[in-house]
Amino acid sequence: MEARFHLCASCGHHHPMPVGHWLKLLLDGGALEPWDEHIAPADPLGFDDGKPYPERITRAQRNTGLSEGVCTGQASIEGRPVAFGCFVFAFMGGSMGSVVGERITRLFERAALSRLPVVLVHSSGGARMQEGILSLMQMAKTVAALGRFRAMRRPYVSVLVHPTTGGVAASTALLGDLNIAEPGALIGFAGPRVIEGTLRTTLPEGFQRSEFLVSHGMVDSIVPRMEMRSALGKVLGHLGGAP
Repeated sequence: MEARFHLCASCGHHHPMPVGHWLKLLLDGGALEPWDEHIAPADPLGFDDGKPYPERITRAQRNTGLSEGVCTGQASIEGRPVAFGCFVFAFMGGSMGSVVGERITRLFERAALSRLPVVLVHSSGGARMQEGILSLMQMAKTVAALGRFRAMRRPYVSVLVHPTTGGVAASTALLGDLNIAEPGALIGFAGPRVIEGTLRTTLPEGFQRSEFLVSHGMVDSIVPRMEMRSALGKVLGHLGGAP
């Protein structure tokens, strides 16, 4: 599975993949020059749901070997320099708290200063409940940073993998100049079961999957995992030009 980048040899199903494998798959030499690793999470609400929030952070850091729910930095794809970010779903469901929001904001700000295109790989359960309203504020902050970045007329490519939901889907995930999804990825705000329970209706088959979103104009294209790097290189070539 690792050799095939977590693709099923029989049916081609796209299984979740660790961030390190995404870097190896997409980036030239698998190399990322990290940005803003010094920004660390706090516990502003003293949140405790049976286990204190700092303990959950420590366990996530220990299990993933990463500092937070997104990694950002500068890299190159098919020889083209980019500002790159990748959500870490294994880190508390890739949830967006203050640190994730700040790192994404700085990703767009640094990209604007250096006139770099941005590629951001999304996989998240949404806002981080342990930070309450401070987490929800990151939606507005990251989208505002994206708005300022657009003034530089550099491309922003959003890659959506399974699952991309909640506040992350409602902010940067679906605002790319080009939104590219993996086959079969769940993409949406509230999940299908929540919607069915609230509306008391049966949803269409394949609702909120990549293929459904393409047919309804929410996603621009579906690209299999093994073709993603080549596709990004072509997109950056068409949209990016010389930095």
